[in-house]
Amino acid sequence: MTFRHFTLFLALALVSTPGVAEKADREKPMLLEASKISIDDLKKVQILEGDVVITKGTMVLKAARVVVTEDAYGFQKGVAFAAPGSKATFRQKREGRDDYIEGEAERIEYDTRTEIAELFHRAWIRSGEDELRGDYVWYDALNEKYLASAAPAGDSTASPARVRAIIQPKGKGAAPVVEKRGEQLELRGAQGISTEFDPGPAGR
Repeated sequence: MTFRHFTLFLALALVSTPGVAEKADREKPMLLEASKISIDDLKKVQILEGDVVITKGTMVLKAARVVVTEDAYGFQKGVAFAAPGSKATFRQKREGRDDYIEGEAERIEYDTRTEIAELFHRAWIRSGEDELRGDYVWYDALNEKYLASAAPAGDSTASPARVRAIIQPKGKGAAPVVEKRGEQLELRGAQGISTEFDPGPAGR
């Protein structure tokens, strides 16, 4: 069935290990907005077209076209396509921080089971003040790990290129913080034990 110019709310139960993205987002409904949404309940496929905006808590994904498939266990995989000459984008607040994870590329794929995002062609991702650019970027939201290459793995036809990363120093302008691990210990002599040093027979 096909629906035009409407807003669709889907309450999705995404069962997976907590990651560094905003945990509260998991309990929020997913809002899908597009000029056209086609849903195939039998094949578990949803196709969104025309100024697509997907919102789930602090997560916002924007693209020209998005295809969402669901496996037998209820996990979703989304593929976002940008309009020609443009980029698909996503943004999500980081857990316990005031900054965001942001990314953009001509195509973005995200698997809710593994919480791994793959960005293809003119890819860029930023976490806080750190940035990473390449033709392909792989991002593990569970462990906050990144991998970037000049082309997707297995693509031997790509022309030579470079990957660029900007890693900001942590705690700029702040004094080092020494973690307090416990109360200061006070050493005391035990009763009946002399505190004078006895060198023994060898030292006399």
